[in-house]
Amino acid sequence: MTTQSTRRPERSGPETASAMDVSPFKPSLVKTVFRDVTPMHVSRSGAWAAASVTRTVLTEIIDGAKRAAAEEARKKLIPADLLSALDRNIELVVGDKWYEHSPTFHGLNGVVYDAEGVIVPPRKRSRSRKPSAVVGAHRFEAGVKKLLRSQGATAVPAMVRDLDGIASAFLTDLARDAAMVVREGGVKRFGTVTLVMPGDPAPPPFPKDSFRALPTRRGDKRTIGRDDILAATTIQLFGGDLRQRALTEAREATRNTSAG
Repeated sequence: MTTQSTRRPERSGPETASAMDVSPFKPSLVKTVFRDVTPMHVSRSGAWAAASVTRTVLTEIIDGAKRAAAEEARKKLIPADLLSALDRNIELVVGDKWYEHSPTFHGLNGVVYDAEGVIVPPRKRSRSRKPSAVVGAHRFEAGVKKLLRSQGATAVPAMVRDLDGIASAFLTDLARDAAMVVREGGVKRFGTVTLVMPGDPAPPPFPKDSFRALPTRRGDKRTIGRDDILAATTIQLFGGDLRQRALTEAREATRNTSAG
């Protein structure tokens, strides 16, 4: 009797986008995060889109950290590689609510003073059971580790913790913006920011078929759909390559996904 292997085929490369690729962050996890933020229902395609966008963002951060580690002839990623990646690419500065919580980022913003000139002490870790991006960051550990493996990377526990936190904070912010899009009936404040370094040529315009956030939306005001997630993505990410790639991959990931 012949036994067939159940092992999934290897991905052709980090640029491949499919529903399988977004699997590190399951739609069920996405819906859990959204429930912490809003009572609105998240459609199946909306959950897949949010999972895809989060995966794209984390993949880009890991790729930048890998380049930083390679320059020092290291294979295992450390928090310093994360800082280097963020420093080199402003598009990667996302999920910043995590920064105040993580030791990796302490001291980067200097001493903070209040209105009376008194030093504001660092925020202490909360013991509250109230759901938040910080408290719920551990939920992303399995997905982050799976994503690291898919990118051929390993990381020290502190680096995994930071990636967990950034993913959780980013998805929480994405949920809030998507809920706002639904409440307001569309994106009321929308624009494109193009990041260009001095001396570099201006990037080409976005393709004609790229997503544009519409001033108004269709559908009820109780459900967050795929287009609401895409609109929220344009709010969360700058108008550079990362945003365009996140939108494109999210659309591809939801191509064959039902709206329910």
